[in-house]
Amino acid sequence: MTAELAEAFAAHRAHLVGVGYRMTGSLADAEDAAQEAWLRLSRLPDPSAVRDLRGWLTTAVGRLCLDRLRSAAARRERHVGPWLPEPVVGGDDPALDAVLAQDDVRTAAMLVLDRLTPAQRVAFVLHEALDVPFTEIADVLGCSVAAARQHASRARRVLAGSPVPPRVPDAEATEVLDRFRAALATGDAGAVAATLAPDVVFVSDGGGVVRAALHPVHGADKVSRLLAGLARTENLLDGLVVRVNGAPGWLLPGDARPASVTSVAVRDGLITGIYGVLDPSKLR
Repeated sequence: MTAELAEAFAAHRAHLVGVGYRMTGSLADAEDAAQEAWLRLSRLPDPSAVRDLRGWLTTAVGRLCLDRLRSAAARRERHVGPWLPEPVVGGDDPALDAVLAQDDVRTAAMLVLDRLTPAQRVAFVLHEALDVPFTEIADVLGCSVAAARQHASRARRVLAGSPVPPRVPDAEATEVLDRFRAALATGDAGAVAATLAPDVVFVSDGGGVVRAALHPVHGADKVSRLLAGLARTENLLDGLVVRVNGAPGWLLPGDARPASVTSVAVRDGLITGIYGVLDPSKLR
């Protein structure tokens, strides 16, 4: 193991964590996969013989994440209430911030990816986001090239039926969030509803550990009444405004870790999605 090899790996680490996060929705799993890929690289008889280090590491992370996705399926069946990806709050790691600038790591986009099977998700991320050839994807999935193409094609059809609102400029998103929080401060459900899209959805993930809505709440009327009530009892406005998965949001501090992290999706000046993570296992 040489210093040059470690330096070369470090140059790709943010990319690998981004790949793993897109595939698993878990920053912890993504970091573990990147670290395991490094260990596998360092154990090769002659790592310097790897011609395309970035490609080799990317496919290694793909294999590792495929295993994690398959084992996560059983955990999801035991998950209480809606599932949300582990939130990533930007600002502390410039390399990670570069990952979060990508459209496909926003919470709304990650939820659409979660509708895919493990093989479809890995094939889609590797090919569509990273342009990995299907010959290599087939090797990752342990299938034929034709089957790998089919997994990616099916993933595209699923995603085409669930479009994600395009990213809006930061200034616009921040202005919408400010109006929303100002409306919450009034405690007036009508004022809150005026900042929400008619088809807004509110999703909260407590993992069965923290009290949270057991089902998504749909519609501006229901969501506004719920949030206006929560704002009067839960001190939602004490949170810190942060960037969550590259989108506007806020963080409620807890004792040793955040009590919750919430992000919003914005379209045409209104909030279309509110995603709150309260599960302590996802709030490191």
